[in-house]
Amino acid sequence: MLMVVSFCAVTCGANAQTAAGISDDDLRKYAITMDSVKVMQQTLTQIIAENVQKNTVMPVSRYNELFKITDDQAKLQQANATPDEIAFLKEINELRQYNIARINAAYQALAKEYVGLKAFNAIKKSLEADENLKKRYEGISQQVQTSKPSPSTKGK
Repeated sequence: MLMVVSFCAVTCGANAQTAAGISDDDLRKYAITMDSVKVMQQTLTQIIAENVQKNTVMPVSRYNELFKITDDQAKLQQANATPDEIAFLKEINELRQYNIARINAAYQALAKEYVGLKAFNAIKKSLEADENLKKRYEGISQQVQTSKPSPSTKGK
């Protein structure tokens, strides 16, 4: 079996399969997918924060207090939440849910169409148990993250 793996490593070049059958190209696609999702999640967090900071209904500290009890009408009443505050909480929650659904759809599309479901699931499962694969992935993931243009270099 070792000779077969060695032969494949020589003949397959950059896309050489490991004993687990996961190529560096598949790992790179997986890393790009995970990085893309992470960026989308960070963008959503930023959008929510900006909306909360810019709102005229309540200060950020009040939002943070009420956010924790958004789904508990009795606690909202105890906290003397106004109808405007409750409406704003609902508006932010709808914005969050809408964008989470978009992120999930993008994640599923990337997993299915870019990485491939079989490879995606194999990588995800193997990363939990295979330390060598995890090290390879972390190295590739670092390359993916450092290869992105910084905001100051975009468009130059």
